[in-house]
Amino acid sequence: MIRSISGIPTFEPVIKAGKIFARGADDDKGQAFMHAKAFEYLVKNDLLKCNVKFLIEGEEEIGSPNLPAFCEAHKEMLKADIILVSDTSIIAKDIPSVTTGLRGLAYWEVEVTGPNRDLHSGLFGGAVANPINVLAKMIAAMTDENNHITIPGFYDDVIEVSQEERALMAKAPYNEEAYKKAIDVAELSGEAGYTTNERTGIRPSFDVCGIWGGYTGEGAKTVLPSKAFAKISTRLVPNQDHEKIAEIFKSHFEKMAPASVQVKVTTLHGGQGYVCPIDIPAYQAAEKAYEKVYGQLPVPVRSGGSIPIISSFEDILGMKSVLMGFGLESDAIHSPNENFPVEQFLKGIEAISWFYHHYKG
Repeated sequence: MIRSISGIPTFEPVIKAGKIFARGADDDKGQAFMHAKAFEYLVKNDLLKCNVKFLIEGEEEIGSPNLPAFCEAHKEMLKADIILVSDTSIIAKDIPSVTTGLRGLAYWEVEVTGPNRDLHSGLFGGAVANPINVLAKMIAAMTDENNHITIPGFYDDVIEVSQEERALMAKAPYNEEAYKKAIDVAELSGEAGYTTNERTGIRPSFDVCGIWGGYTGEGAKTVLPSKAFAKISTRLVPNQDHEKIAEIFKSHFEKMAPASVQVKVTTLHGGQGYVCPIDIPAYQAAEKAYEKVYGQLPVPVRSGGSIPIISSFEDILGMKSVLMGFGLESDAIHSPNENFPVEQFLKGIEAISWFYHHYKG
């Protein structure tokens, strides 16, 4: 039997100190089970006034590679008015929120080649282009002094979020000093004109995820490297197409390279972003459900992460998804001692039941 650090069985749910401990307790077995229990309660008490279809698969953590094809093949069987998903969290146990947006992703590997072999930096330095130096300059040119991404056409499809929704997002509690202290940085950095929560929720970003080349061993070696490499990603917002972004970055980055080096860009993978309008009946039903259970309306939040299949549902099935999550930051998802408070589990069942009460289609 596999056990966690505390000795609790990993895959067998155990309730301890008011929390359910198990692998997937929050993400996402516990939250999925809330739907089954809500359905059971509604049916038993003759309160369910609509048809419900359950779609269950176990590949979400590896990007649900087979689910899009299944959806394509079974569009008629899966036809519905709305999709309800619980795979997200709320701000705090006393501050409900609904995730209204997920960012997409485009990811590349870049290879910069200079001379046909590593050279002596004394004999050749200053006369031959250093691929690492060139790569560093090219990457630095990808953003300007306001941290605005400079790739031509990158923002063409970015939809500006309304002031109304930005005002609602601003209601989420945020302590900048605590935020900086948690990650041990003296100052935050991001696109000018946007708050931290907006930068990670409603704006795209550009990041170097890894960079290497030349000599990286112990001590010194005077080498002018033949090659330099980088892993680069952009987080995208809804309406930005990851395939389009992949192409325009590849074209731009390869064209801007000086003649002293050769640049090769390989697209590794990507995914679409997603947004749920806050004026559709299903979202409004979710609002009322949270208000009934938590005593206050939920705050709409945009997540910096992604759930790839959500955008596929919209593209393939033509349906929006409402993300009614109940996890907490302290639940340690994907970590030892993952847990889900019993209180949140029970509130989730209650809120999902109220969603069906309020949703009129």
